[in-house]
Amino acid sequence: MARPKSASHDLKREAILDVAAQCFAQQSYPSASMNDIAVACGTSKARLYHYYEGKEAILFDLLDRYTQHLLALVGETEARAQRRNLSEVEALHELIRVFLTEYENSATRHVSLLADTKFLSPPQFEHIRKRQRDVVAAFTRFLKRAYPARVTKVNETAVTMMLFGMINWTFTWLRPGGPLSYSAFAEEVVAMVEHGLGSPLGHDGPSDSPSDSPSDGAGA
Repeated sequence: MARPKSASHDLKREAILDVAAQCFAQQSYPSASMNDIAVACGTSKARLYHYYEGKEAILFDLLDRYTQHLLALVGETEARAQRRNLSEVEALHELIRVFLTEYENSATRHVSLLADTKFLSPPQFEHIRKRQRDVVAAFTRFLKRAYPARVTKVNETAVTMMLFGMINWTFTWLRPGGPLSYSAFAEEVVAMVEHGLGSPLGHDGPSDSPSDSPSDGAGA
């Protein structure tokens, strides 16, 4: 009969994943070893193997939990927007704020998602890539509902990836405690999105040509 897991087993796994993510971010995934992770955890390598069969298992569990959490944040944001009766635009802005808060709190896990997915086995890679595609699709959904006149079938991928381009790489330059906080940066992104998508495409002044019309520029 299998020995039941202790109540703290999953909590210990979370602590290991936090430390492993830091090791992967600091040393790179290929360079970090099980021994490095064990030392950083303040335990023995033998004890670490009690929780994970190897470094690859740690990486997959880390990315599996993180992407699952990101999708949960999407669902929570949708539910909160409904409870608070937010407009579609306000719901999108809320999603941006929520994700940037998460990126601040899980910076090292986010580094692994962007840099280390390629080291997974093919089935694991596809599993995580599907989760990533689901997150991207959710952002596209929010964008299309918020700005239906501007986000079309033609440009929805480009617009979605422009938004991710603004927020996905903050760990490379936006430092907690710096002159600009993550929450302040979230408002900058919200303003950029609103001023970019909330206004007709083209010049600020009156249009002199039919080619400057919003429908032409948006690819409708």
